[in-house]
Amino acid sequence: MSLVELFLLAVGLSMDAFAVSVCKGLSTPRVRAKHMLLCGAYFGGFQALMPLIGYLLGVRFQSMIERIDHWVAFVLLAIIGINMIREALGSEEEQMDASFGFKTMLLLAVATSIDALAVGVTFAFLNVQIVPAVCFIGVVTFILSMLGVRLGSVFGTKWKQRAELAGGAILVLIGLKILIEHLFGL
Repeated sequence: MSLVELFLLAVGLSMDAFAVSVCKGLSTPRVRAKHMLLCGAYFGGFQALMPLIGYLLGVRFQSMIERIDHWVAFVLLAIIGINMIREALGSEEEQMDASFGFKTMLLLAVATSIDALAVGVTFAFLNVQIVPAVCFIGVVTFILSMLGVRLGSVFGTKWKQRAELAGGAILVLIGLKILIEHLFGL
């Protein structure tokens, strides 16, 4: 996986965290640096931790499904991406909570990083160097989450839907690329 592909994957994965960060910025009367750092740390940390856990699980079962690993990677990324697009296009309004407490942030961080767990499983099949990859994903998410809080306080919900749509499309396209490369030996 090239650096550009990893960057696009990191951006795609971080779009849920970015969208939640925008909502946090919207719901907070006065955004401070500590709010931005908290969102960045929680979301970036979990976006790094979950693919590592997925990778460790994937390595354990890699030999059992090696013949279909490209299909597994494609299906997981496609499902995650399509779900993100569906959520972005849905009319369900998310509630905004101004709390930055431990329990609230922990739940949000886990919820926004579940898809990264599945991506970690695909990393095992693609023989990705996991430590640099998860660190990179964590840093990208950290930065975008901090930016999301700030943008939320300034611009509002206008960016949330577009961010989720873009993230979903990126994940589907990366999954499709993995499948095509494997099937056609590109």
